[in-house]
Amino acid sequence: MKKLSIARNSMPESGIRKLQNLASAIPEAIRLETGEPDFITPSNISEAAAKAALEGFTKYTPVPGYITLRKAIQEDFNKDYNTSIDINEIIVTSGAVCAITAALMAIADHGDEVLMPDPAWPVYEMILIAQGFTPVSYKLEPDAGFTPNWSELESRITDKTKAIMVNSPSNPTGAVYDEATVKKIIEFAQKHDLYIISDEVYDSIIFDGKHVSLKTYDTDGRVITIMAASKKYAMTGWRIGYAVANKDITASMSQIMITLVGNATSVAQKAYEEAITGPQDFVEKARLSYKNRRDKVYDLFCEAGIKAYYPKGAFYMMVDISSTGMDSDDFSIALLNEEKVSVAPGATFGKTTARMIRISYATEESKLLEGVRRLCSFISRHSK
Repeated sequence: MKKLSIARNSMPESGIRKLQNLASAIPEAIRLETGEPDFITPSNISEAAAKAALEGFTKYTPVPGYITLRKAIQEDFNKDYNTSIDINEIIVTSGAVCAITAALMAIADHGDEVLMPDPAWPVYEMILIAQGFTPVSYKLEPDAGFTPNWSELESRITDKTKAIMVNSPSNPTGAVYDEATVKKIIEFAQKHDLYIISDEVYDSIIFDGKHVSLKTYDTDGRVITIMAASKKYAMTGWRIGYAVANKDITASMSQIMITLVGNATSVAQKAYEEAITGPQDFVEKARLSYKNRRDKVYDLFCEAGIKAYYPKGAFYMMVDISSTGMDSDDFSIALLNEEKVSVAPGATFGKTTARMIRISYATEESKLLEGVRRLCSFISRHSK
């Protein structure tokens, strides 16, 4: 038989998925590797989906999404971020991954270079490679709040650079970009005529300061904002999100969506509509819970004398393991075998975090704290 696709089969394996598979074989393992809210979807959202299904919202939808959902998104986004986006600048997608994929396919061609942060969610690189684009990493400085190294970023520009990807609040670091950093990213993109894909799916999970959307400062339509229901409303399995971009980009994304999924699932759209327009008390309840867990976890690392990077948003924390002399892959596997605790190896996010691991504190609190204690004990025991 002829060979399989070289590009699609050269995608790197996600270190997160690898640890998930290993941990799933250990029923008693404490799972700190996966970034998923431990809450169930609020009942009003699930009930709205069930009601919609019974009322016949089970057929194809307009490719950009139901107009009622897009109007709800439009009102919500404009209110939160002081924008005036048009309804035709919104496209509903099957989660953030679908939105990112369609956005990249709309703006880039085979061989184009796309700047992506290091560290970054590994799926970014997988998407770029799968679509024939060239990922070019730019370093985020750990001791500067995981913000870009601007001089190094300049050196990454070539005549093939088409776009830059940014993520705030960040997975995996929990970094939150302030207004000055956001404006500097916009200026950088304007200087080099780049599109910006801004992944802002953790926008509601901020502990210190506030979320600053790049779209607020987008004066010429180069920013593509990615949003999703997954983290804000504990709807990871519903696979529903959206993108905000200029009308030419969303029109192209609509054509691309036809080839990917046709349209986002009808009942998930109706559920998302209820999530946006219904009560918002869950969002604040979840945020405060994550903040409380962050504080307790960070205190445990401080008490143990272990360096952890203080996150300002999302629900992740990076932990320095360099004292053990192990790389993050070996460390994660040894930790799972010895302590029955699963974490994400830092190397899966980039070279910058090769001597770190990521934990998710979206885990139930008692399990989370026990897992962190075991992690601290493991690091102390293996430090040289």
